[in-house]
Amino acid sequence: ELDHGSGKATLKKVKEEKFGTVGAVALDVSGNLAAATSTGGMTNKKWGRVGDSPLIGAGTYANHLCAISCTGWGEYFIRLCVAKSVADLMEYKDYSLKKACNEIILKKLPQLGGDGGLIAVDKNGNVAMPFSTEGMYRGYVKSNGKTVVEIYGE
Repeated sequence: ELDHGSGKATLKKVKEEKFGTVGAVALDVSGNLAAATSTGGMTNKKWGRVGDSPLIGAGTYANHLCAISCTGWGEYFIRLCVAKSVADLMEYKDYSLKKACNEIILKKLPQLGGDGGLIAVDKNGNVAMPFSTEGMYRGYVKSNGKTVVEIYGE
């Protein structure tokens, strides 16, 4: 955001409230899990900044238990390695998908000062889509045709 009030055009740090991320997670009929994340980046980002989307483990991750795609304040997602942290809680602490996602997005991420959300699916087809912002565009389709599209919390 430009500040013209002082007579000089200077940049003020602006926390981007609307994220341009598109993410997808999938579980196929053979049980394979996959995740992908693309982002438009942040407005006025520092030259050379790399966000969490291209960093496997930070903004995107998939293994034999779950697939995760994230959106939010990238520096915090990188510090916490959000996507991999969710998978690790499932693998090493036997957390359910929902419990692991909520632990990271609703507890750990805000403790660091970050916000955002994620979409995730586990090997059993369970879906989690927690977020710590006012809203997050999200949706899913189950193999039985059930379709869910949401923006705000419940």
